[in-house]
Amino acid sequence: MSDRTGPDFDTSHSLPADSHVHSQWSYDTFGRASMTDSCRRAMDLGIPAVAFTEHLDFLEASEGDAIAVMGVRPGWWEAVRPFDVEGYLDDLERCRARFPDLRIFSGVEAGEPHLFAASLGTVLASAKFDRVLGSLHALVHEGRLVNASRLYGPFGAQEVMRRYLTEVVRLIEASDTFEILAHVDYPRRHWPPDAGPFREADFEAEYRAVFRALASSGRVLEINTYSPLMSQTLLRWWRDAGGKAVSFGSDAHVPFRVGDRFAEALALAEAAGFSRGGDVSGFWRR
Repeated sequence: MSDRTGPDFDTSHSLPADSHVHSQWSYDTFGRASMTDSCRRAMDLGIPAVAFTEHLDFLEASEGDAIAVMGVRPGWWEAVRPFDVEGYLDDLERCRARFPDLRIFSGVEAGEPHLFAASLGTVLASAKFDRVLGSLHALVHEGRLVNASRLYGPFGAQEVMRRYLTEVVRLIEASDTFEILAHVDYPRRHWPPDAGPFREADFEAEYRAVFRALASSGRVLEINTYSPLMSQTLLRWWRDAGGKAVSFGSDAHVPFRVGDRFAEALALAEAAGFSRGGDVSGFWRR
């Protein structure tokens, strides 16, 4: 495991909680992740808390899921596997016992929660989860869910981002099961080089619509450090919309990425007027 050091991992000041971490219990870590090693990494960095927010996606629709009556086929990636809640929670308790000085939150990253409300509700009712992220990875295309980044060919980059952000608004308005909106502009990670530079201003109306919907619901915007970091402009739009809180998430799928770029993200949040509260493992607020 890499032992990166440097300015992004300066622990002379208190780093925020990492509220978006994946372990071996997420289907897309492919044997590279370890809950124990991620906890050890957080301790080494001086991070006060981590939330293991494992992927929760569904290959089949249940009665009560919106997607069940849409004529849309679930399953946007062949790697998706069911979430082993029992095994995950057992491992979590072992880590809590092993790292008593680290606050360890349970959690899930719920994919397309507006389309799978009943399926998601069944899992959430089965155990206590401290952190629930809502995320959008896939869009409906030709009768099935498709990873948004695979739609750049059929639609072009600008159209994909507009469709994506418009669907995020629908997700927020149709699902009240999550507390934190993860990676607000996920397809930006795979922005095609031939599309030219990504300009947030090109999508101002769509971003602002997302932020208004999220702020009006009283929920939290994630600063995701795996995605291109939010700009001061995006955080200003979030504040303009009435957004009051942010969380920090590395979206780590390997242990050495826990807390990655947190010093940079912390400075960004501070410059935008957000600050830590009395609980060092809580959200930053303004």
